[in-house]
Amino acid sequence: MTLLELLQRIFGKDNDTSKTVAKERLRLVLVHDRSNVSPQVLESLKVDLIKVISNYMEIDESALEVSLSDEDQAVALVANIPVIKVKRTV
Repeated sequence: MTLLELLQRIFGKDNDTSKTVAKERLRLVLVHDRSNVSPQVLESLKVDLIKVISNYMEIDESALEVSLSDEDQAVALVANIPVIKVKRTV
């Protein structure tokens, strides 16, 4: 969830209509198509990120989100990783 979405929910301007959800899904499909990254590759990347980050931090794996975003004619990998605590010793 982006900061804008959070603020919209807090102040009651949440417009999660079927149209909005469908547009977001279509946007995600187009981003995946443009980047040539299959859902399997994205899931594998998510698993690898969990393994690496777990060496340094305790994270909430069930809330971890990894996606691709199309911004300014470039594809960006976006990861939302809830950190429970930082491990002091590795």
